[in-house]
Amino acid sequence: MSGQVIRLKHQRIADELARDIRGGRLANGAQLPGEHALAARFDVSRNTVRQALTELGKRGLISTHSGKGSFVTFDGRTLDDRLGWARALAEQGVPTTVRVLRLELVHEPELAARFDLPTTEYVAVDRLRSLTDGPAISIERSRVPALGELRKLPERGLTGSLYAALRDAGLVPDRGEEWVELTQATEDDAELLGCAAGKLWLHTRRLSRDSTGNLVEHVESLLDPERFRLHLRFGGESA
Repeated sequence: MSGQVIRLKHQRIADELARDIRGGRLANGAQLPGEHALAARFDVSRNTVRQALTELGKRGLISTHSGKGSFVTFDGRTLDDRLGWARALAEQGVPTTVRVLRLELVHEPELAARFDLPTTEYVAVDRLRSLTDGPAISIERSRVPALGELRKLPERGLTGSLYAALRDAGLVPDRGEEWVELTQATEDDAELLGCAAGKLWLHTRRLSRDSTGNLVEHVESLLDPERFRLHLRFGGESA
């Protein structure tokens, strides 16, 4: 069937084991059954099991050590992305590297019209985030108002975090909205992310404002669903 994604046997095994890991049935630090046991469980060859374990390693869920076995490295840590993925990951001790893909002034009247924003000029900050010595895990395309010192970002470059630049400009996120959906990676994004075109990614759009309602940032992100899960909490005590 046109457009149908065929999952190979080792990928299906990796998917099932990944569900056990992310569901907590195989906790962080737990040792996976040996190759013989897994081959018997799934009725496959040991070579297929090795391919599945390699796939789980690429997803950052396990670590395999020769002569010792494979151990779960996924810990289900909670990330608070209100201040951006970079800070959220850093606060959890997850080492990442960031490559700036785009840093320039842009004119986007469609964005201003969609959210009733007072300006159509923004600084575009597009970044590719990867695990240190590992695969890419996200693309983040931010738009921040081209006001004051922020307008100079394309000239002087982003030497620190975008959050720090926003804070220095007096823009601190206080509230906002976020939308989430699944999307297929385009050929261009797939090339950046090192995955197959059409792979499903989490597509998030977040609009944050400061305490007075001014725009702080609009960011669209592609997040690897094998590494990110969203837990939305709402409601609470009234003041």
